[in-house]
Amino acid sequence: MFTSTSEAVASVPGSLDFAQAAPLRAPARSPRDEHALAEVLRHPGIWRRGSAPLGTLDIQPSGIAELDARLPGGGWPRGALSEILIQHDGIGECSLLLPALAAMTRAKRRVVFIAPPYIPYPPALAAAGLDLAQVVHIEAGAVDTHWTAEQCLRAGCCGAVLNWLHDADYRQLRRLQLAAETGAALGFVFRPLGAANETSPAALRLKVTMANDGPCIDILKCRGRPGETTQAMRLRA
Repeated sequence: MFTSTSEAVASVPGSLDFAQAAPLRAPARSPRDEHALAEVLRHPGIWRRGSAPLGTLDIQPSGIAELDARLPGGGWPRGALSEILIQHDGIGECSLLLPALAAMTRAKRRVVFIAPPYIPYPPALAAAGLDLAQVVHIEAGAVDTHWTAEQCLRAGCCGAVLNWLHDADYRQLRRLQLAAETGAALGFVFRPLGAANETSPAALRLKVTMANDGPCIDILKCRGRPGETTQAMRLRA
């Protein structure tokens, strides 16, 4: 099994002629392998450098023309997680979502609020056009909030899930992203503004702050438009 050192050295030629060596070649891929690779590359979450964004994104229009004009496909990405980073509660962040949520409830798609900082006010939701029969409010403790949101997103029976998370790590957010993909749902996570510098797997990240003339929105990350710097826009609540 083993050879002595002297024998091993003696067996090596004095010189190697690399010019006569056969060139290395990558193994040929079968048609089946090519098909599998093409299927992976067609996924909306895959972007290849130098390629144009896919024009077939599954979206839900936000109902806010200025915002839709800046989002790939013209709306909220369905089957994905959207992260909304807020300076503090109650600065108009929910007004961003109400037109889309109203459209979903009219289509008989369930909308779930999980652990909001304040109890949703039914008359205000109804005035915004939401069908209250399709709205669910779930109270959950800090430990159960993430798990509850993941189950709702994954179930496939919810059109949109809104979740308030004060503390979340990348792994937890990744699980929510995957759950939204599985359930083809709109996943929204509200987090403190301090999380803006953290890495996130969310397909879309918005920052909502208060300016002198009202709430201001910055698009921090937007799947489908890599490297684009998006100027701030004013939210008309």
